[in-house]
Amino acid sequence: MSRPILEVIALTPEDAVAAQAGGADRLELVTDMAADGLTPAVTTFAAVRAAVSLPVRVMLRATDGFSAGTASELAALCDAARALAAEGADEFVLGFLTDDGRADLTAVAALAEAVGPRARWTFHRAIDRAADRDALRKQLADFPGLDTYLTAGSASGVGDGIPTLLAEAARGDEPGYEPRILVGGGLQLKHVPVLLDAGLSGFHIGGAARPGGWAAPVSASAVSVWREALGG
Repeated sequence: MSRPILEVIALTPEDAVAAQAGGADRLELVTDMAADGLTPAVTTFAAVRAAVSLPVRVMLRATDGFSAGTASELAALCDAARALAAEGADEFVLGFLTDDGRADLTAVAALAEAVGPRARWTFHRAIDRAADRDALRKQLADFPGLDTYLTAGSASGVGDGIPTLLAEAARGDEPGYEPRILVGGGLQLKHVPVLLDAGLSGFHIGGAARPGGWAAPVSASAVSVWREALGG
């Protein structure tokens, strides 16, 4: 197996620098952690991009929850996506559900078009709230740029989702299951050995990189503990 990817949530250039110093492979850039991460300002992305050499995946999400909102709210989010792409962003995080728990194909298609055909993107933890995970993956199987699912395997977190994560990892050659599984959402160090043994190669941390809580900055030493646990 190739070296596992460690993705760290960053809110500021200072977070980004600490994550890189600790051995992170990629950043997820967001704002407003009280709402579980929303779209950052273009100026923040530009400052982070200038501060580090790591790939940066930018969150596209305007409100808490997994609805894309009204047509005008979706249009505004698409405008934000185009502005970020114009600034040089080429990796993103997005994902929306309809009221009945299916993938919101209208919203996903609009944002995929806004970021452009060469952009790569993660469908985030909306999958953990989907009515049918398998159906959602098949809905999204042909979308250009989708290369990752950020998932805990369960809406309640990795601790409850490990059986689902292991089962999905074993289906990696099936349609809809080719994207990398990026494990995140209550991920703890004690979960790592069984996930690695199953061949999972993507890990995502937020609070675990901030020993002082979400209001504290990313700690390079905390990130380095995870980098070591994942194989240096």
